Amino acid sequence: MATTADDVRSIALSLPQTQEKLAWGMPTFRVKGKIFAALSDDDASVGVKCPIEDRAELIASEPEKFFVRPGHDDKFAWLRVRLAALEDTGELRDILVDSWRQAAPRALAEAYGGPVPRDPSPSV
Repeated sequence: MATTADDVRSIALSLPQTQEKLAWGMPTFRVKGKIFAALSDDDASVGVKCPIEDRAELIASEPEKFFVRPGHDDKFAWLRVRLAALEDTGELRDILVDSWRQAAPRALAEAYGGPVPRDPSPSV
């Protein structure tokens, strides 16, 4: 079963101290004011934080699932995920939790599940 924008919303809002806020006409999900996920305007994909050095490998290994928007995402530590290409909501949860942990304050992220790797690359 394909994942949907409703699944993104449900999972994202279940994470500690997450709020939904419109930005650029699209729903974004924030932890302590920092965006960790943003639905596309057509609800077909979600943007998530991803270290720049990991993106090329993800896109090369599963181009039907992962991509960047040229001219925007390629400049920042973001990756797009096609919702229809995800196996299930468990895979979506893993992706959203990883993105949330990159944006959350260290103490909050560690309280949620262990040490947090920090992404030194620029983000939105």
